[in-house]
Amino acid sequence: MPSGLQYQVTKEGSGSKPNVFSKVTCNYTGHLTTGQIFDQSKKPISFPLNQVIARWQEGLQLMSVGSIYRFFIHPQLGYGNRQVGNFIKPGSTLIFEVELLSFY
Repeated sequence: MPSGLQYQVTKEGSGSKPNVFSKVTCNYTGHLTTGQIFDQSKKPISFPLNQVIARWQEGLQLMSVGSIYRFFIHPQLGYGNRQVGNFIKPGSTLIFEVELLSFY
């Protein structure tokens, strides 16, 4: 994407796509390039799309219900050279696998 977001389509759903003002429900797993999981939904999670990080807003608007995408968020688009929590070291690329379950 022009913003620098890279993504991979694992499974393509069908139908309309959410916009930045939609409330979405999804499952996700966040991990590092080492495979270390740093965050994941234990059950489906719902949130207003305009209240999450910019690259999630951008990526989820590409998805139809039933889609599974992998977002690659490079350090300059994520946390840069900051340490975040115990697992996200400075300069880390974040990888999120996201399944869009529904939106309205």
